[in-house]
Amino acid sequence: MSLFITFEGVEGSGKTSQIQRLKKYLTQKGIPCKVTREPGGCPIGEKVRKILLDPDHREMVPATELFLYEAARAQHVKEVLKPLLKKRGIILCDRFCDATLAYQGYGRRLDLKWIDRLNRLSSQGIKPDVTFLLDCPSVVGLNRALQRNRTLKQEREERFEREEIQFHRRVRKGYLAIARKEPHRVKVIDTREGEEKVFEKIRKIVDNLIERKQFGVRSI
Repeated sequence: MSLFITFEGVEGSGKTSQIQRLKKYLTQKGIPCKVTREPGGCPIGEKVRKILLDPDHREMVPATELFLYEAARAQHVKEVLKPLLKKRGIILCDRFCDATLAYQGYGRRLDLKWIDRLNRLSSQGIKPDVTFLLDCPSVVGLNRALQRNRTLKQEREERFEREEIQFHRRVRKGYLAIARKEPHRVKVIDTREGEEKVFEKIRKIVDNLIERKQFGVRSI
């Protein structure tokens, strides 16, 4: 049996740090896990990621952005997710379909029903067992993200960080709307509580999920 866990949130919400913490925790428990991301996760997806996040591409129209995300996801699902889901282990994914609804739907104001249809097509119907929405005020997250980019010299991937604050507020609003619609799957965690408390909440939910699924250990 496999478990598919996704992490979502606005820029600077701390997804990467919590994914690495969870990976270390699961590995110490003897449970194999794989970490992947969107856009990216496979060679073609990573090339599309560079196009999407490059701040020089300011003239990219919302529909182009949407189709690139869906194309990258289709490749990621085919090459990475579907093969892993046939094996035993836990998959930790940094962003998935919810991000497209939040960013291109609520953020760019593209039609939500249209995006939902494209998401179902590109994901081949795959849905996460649980999604952690790491939430914080948009200004707080954006400042964290910009500082991180400067520290890690990742300015070549900050096209979204350079958007106006109203865009980021719409994205956060979208994420919270998704969580209200699917509370059984999407778990909202306030990241202002600090990394340790955030991880403790994630750990408890994952432990309960593993127990419910009677998860067996076999390498992926």
